[in-house]
Amino acid sequence: MIRHLSRRDLIRYCGAAGACLAAGYTCSEAKADEILKVGIALVSPVAEVGWTKQHSLGVAAIKSAMGDRVEVNIIDNVFQPQDAERVFRGFAASGHKLIFGTSFSHGAPIARVAPQFPNVAFDCCAGSKVLGNLGAFEAKYYEGAFLGGIAAGKMSKGGKLGFIGGFPIPDIVGPANAILLGAQSVRPESTCNIIFMNSWSDPGKEKEAALALIAQGCDVICAMTDSPAAVQAAEQSGVWSTGYASDMSKFAPTKQLTAFTVDWSSIYVKDALDVVAGNWKPQSRWQGLKDGVVKMAPYAAGIPGDVRAILAKAEEDIKSGALQPYAGEIKDQGGAIRIAKGAVMADADVRSANWLVAGMLGQMKG
Repeated sequence: MIRHLSRRDLIRYCGAAGACLAAGYTCSEAKADEILKVGIALVSPVAEVGWTKQHSLGVAAIKSAMGDRVEVNIIDNVFQPQDAERVFRGFAASGHKLIFGTSFSHGAPIARVAPQFPNVAFDCCAGSKVLGNLGAFEAKYYEGAFLGGIAAGKMSKGGKLGFIGGFPIPDIVGPANAILLGAQSVRPESTCNIIFMNSWSDPGKEKEAALALIAQGCDVICAMTDSPAAVQAAEQSGVWSTGYASDMSKFAPTKQLTAFTVDWSSIYVKDALDVVAGNWKPQSRWQGLKDGVVKMAPYAAGIPGDVRAILAKAEEDIKSGALQPYAGEIKDQGGAIRIAKGAVMADADVRSANWLVAGMLGQMKG
């Protein structure tokens, strides 16, 4: 069973949480013959494509794998940290043994709630903390972004890309840099105009940003936001686009080069099965193309065969480690060398990226 809960349900859960904590109770461990209750907070309603859509597919994978042995309850539109904290506490107090956060904005509130329910398993996508009963998982978007950049560099007429980001956080800044680095690997003079919106989902604003970039001469557009508005604007304007999170070719049937998509199913299912088996452990997971968490959507029919061959080899080399998207020499916007020639950017530095590479036109602000 998969249920989308209402705000009334949330209020009921919050009341249960208060009573539970006031009495000094914590939830007991799941028994093998019990139905596993899983709670998931989504930052927005499930749409046809986008970030939340991909998490909903992970939910469906749990149900597919476990059938009647699992009950999944979902509350969407949980973006504000104070709301998220109430949701997580409510889930835990009402018998959910596995609880997922699905956004960077959920990281702090889930970390506050988890220690209060030590017998409940918590896992947070884009979370930054790992505790005794709290894990974190994220995708190596930059691997797919680098491939999208190669396609962009090969197919752009003027070597001028455009990027729209939700917020200037490392999970967005890193892939933005990777798109340009991918383009520069096949077309060194490539540049990228960048806009941050300070919003995850605002289709009107995303469309305006895409049109503004196109007006500036950008002929490949990528948006790491939660709607297809940017790829639609690119399609209607006759310029290429690269999708993110989901395959958005439905909204750009002739002009989407590809999309670097995310498939969380393996993580969702493993967590659920491990909780039932009694061997779930908190961990930090950062997985990419090799693990199948990052996947490339089919390449556009208009991409020539020789470019497809380059892309196929680059993907295999990234999977094997022979190709490192963040291999030096890499300079920042100010011309300072950030990664020396022959060196590779450390994982910790990739995950905390707060600077833009040379060739990026724009600033890290909304």
